[in-house]
Amino acid sequence: MTARRRIFRRSGSSRHPGSGRWRLLLPALALALAVWVGGLFSYAASIPREVGNPDQRTDAIVVLTGGSLRLEVGLRLLRAGLADRLLVSGVHPDVTREALLRLLPEWTESMNARIDIDYAANNTVGNASETSEWLRERGYRSLRLVTANYHLRRSLLEFRDAMPEIEIVPHPVFPEDFHLAEWWRWPGSAALIFSEYNKFLMAHLRLSLAGLIKG
Repeated sequence: MTARRRIFRRSGSSRHPGSGRWRLLLPALALALAVWVGGLFSYAASIPREVGNPDQRTDAIVVLTGGSLRLEVGLRLLRAGLADRLLVSGVHPDVTREALLRLLPEWTESMNARIDIDYAANNTVGNASETSEWLRERGYRSLRLVTANYHLRRSLLEFRDAMPEIEIVPHPVFPEDFHLAEWWRWPGSAALIFSEYNKFLMAHLRLSLAGLIKG
């Protein structure tokens, strides 16, 4: 009887082979999630709410496509004399120069000679690469980077990696349909911040690994 009790006691207390691993893995996953959420709110808090240096002059203005408001701001800055030349980076190949510029109220015929269009870039990495080459060809040493405020931090990360010798003045644009105050209450804005935050993390990881490989 005693032997039978021992057998049943042992069989009843047997554990699933993976249960021990899960007990170790779950706290690690919970910690990783907490770090990610904390980083997300920190990232959202870092999104600019105003333009830092609105009157600083640079050699060039670079507008990253993604909304007509960015182009309007870029042209307004060009007309105000804050740079000699403007590059619009990431324009779809099917959109002609004339069709693009005539949509904008700030555009005038006299500005044509001071505006360049980049059709090659199709993402932020491409924007940085094409802009770096464009600046080098013209001997420019500074630029004002115009893009949406939620996109600015990742853009600066890519641009500073591609052109560390260039002075970059960030110029955020504030889309009307992006709600930064209490962004978690707005599904569209929250989804946009989630996406940008994850893209920023991946870009940071990629550039960090590339730096380690280069030594």
